[in-house]
Parts: sequence; C-alpha cells; structure tokens
Amino acid sequence: MEQQTIIITGASDGIGAAAARHLSANGERVVLVGRSPAKTASVAGELGAPYHLADYADLDQVRNLAGELLAAYPRVDVLANNAGGIMGARAVTKDGFEKTFQVNHLAPFLLTQLLMPALITSQAKVLQTSSVAAQRYGHVDIDDLQNEQSYAPQKAYGDAKLENILFTRELHRRFHDQGISTAAFHPGIVATSFASDTTHLMRFVYHSPLKRLLTISPHQGAAGLVWLAEGTPGSTWRSGGYYEKDKQARTNAQADDTRLAQQLWDRSAAMLGL
Repeated sequence: MEQQTIIITGASDGIGAAAARHLSANGERVVLVGRSPAKTASVAGELGAPYHLADYADLDQVRNLAGELLAAYPRVDVLANNAGGIMGARAVTKDGFEKTFQVNHLAPFLLTQLLMPALITSQAKVLQTSSVAAQRYGHVDIDDLQNEQSYAPQKAYGDAKLENILFTRELHRRFHDQGISTAAFHPGIVATSFASDTTHLMRFVYHSPLKRLLTISPHQGAAGLVWLAEGTPGSTWRSGGYYEKDKQARTNAQADDTRLAQQLWDRSAAMLGL
C-alpha cells in the first residue's frame, strides 16, 4: 500500500499517541497535533514526525493550525479528529461557546471545513473519535446546543460525542460523492489522562486504582483508529458508519436523524461564520 499522510489531533497522549506510534511503525507518514508543547514534541521526537500545536478552546488557534497544515501537506489521506474531553463546571471560551461543545465538536468541525480543499483532492478519510457516552448521556437539543438550560458535565460530553456521529453522517451525505469517506468510532474505556479536567465521577474512574479494572490500554484503544485509517472504505468499512471493535454498531437513536444532522451542520457553520 502507498504511504499515507495521516493527521492525528489529540496526539500528544492516550490513543492519539498510541495510534501515531502504531501507524508510524507501519510506514505511514504521521502528522501530530496536540495542545501541550512539551508532550507533543516528545512524541514527535520519538517518532521522527512533524507536529503542530493548537488549543481547541481558542478557535483562532484552530484557524492558524488549518493554515499551517494546508501549507505543509497538500495531500491529506486521513484526518483523525481525535482531540476532546469532558469538562467540569460549565465554562465559556473566549470565543463565546460552552467549552465542551467547542472543544469536542465546533473545533474539529471548523478544522475539517478549512482543510476541505486538501481532503477532497486527496479523496481522504475523515475519522471521529466518539464514545459510548453518546448513547448513555447524549440528547441533542438543536435549540440548546450549548446546554444553557440543562448543563451537566456528562450530558455536555455525551451530546458532543453524539454530535461527532451526526457530523460524520452529514459529512458523508454532503461530500461522499466528491470522494470523502467518513467514520466515527468508540475506542473503549481507555486508561489515559482523559477526564483530568473534570470534577465528574469519570475522573475517579480514570484516575484511581479502579482504572486497572475498568479500562483498557491506550494501545488497545487505538486499534479502532488504526483499523479505520489503514482500511479501505467500501471494502474494510462503510462510509458514514459508527464502529465499535471494528464492527458497525448501534448507538443513540438520534444519530440516525438525518434532519437533525443537517440542522447541526447548518447551526455550527453559522456559529463559526462559515
């Protein structure tokens, strides 16, 4: 197989870093994107890979990131939108959006839109790291996307992970005939630094001795991302789908709401001035 250029966000730690290590070992050209300068540079140095920095809580940094990526990589075979996380008390970013919504949905939505010229030219695969939280906690209210009426950390996170799936579906609907293939997946409950920014019970699960009983390793969690990145849409996997353990899976019923997916796309684009 010809070497692919694979951009992975959230690549300084956890499944992003684990996937980067695996894909690099397989001969792929991996491009790392992370928030932490020190951690991202460390993984990049280990792999001999290029890296870029962006904090998704600042959309200007996402715009700058897109410019850097377009200039450096005219061909992008895979965009893995992996960055994200659960937050604590409701907070609003400098851009005026609820932080969970922005970091998990709006920022990757924006990055994907800005990279679209390269993605279409490259007939790229666009992958979203979602979560089983979409099914357990998610319920998207198109008129309250920022949870101003009913905020709770797990609900905001579940909504955002459901929005990742809705984005995957709508990106497929709008751009598959131009060569874009899309997929979302649940990596499992992975022992990483995830939930370090929250006061929710999830922090206790991920940052206590319980994690040895309830979580899998980053290497195991990265397997789904590697499988999708190296797979062939239409053969290995079906574009527009949601996957668990390398198999298409059912999730929140709202994920199949075509009208909701279209509305979410339109509202997100309007929020971002696209």
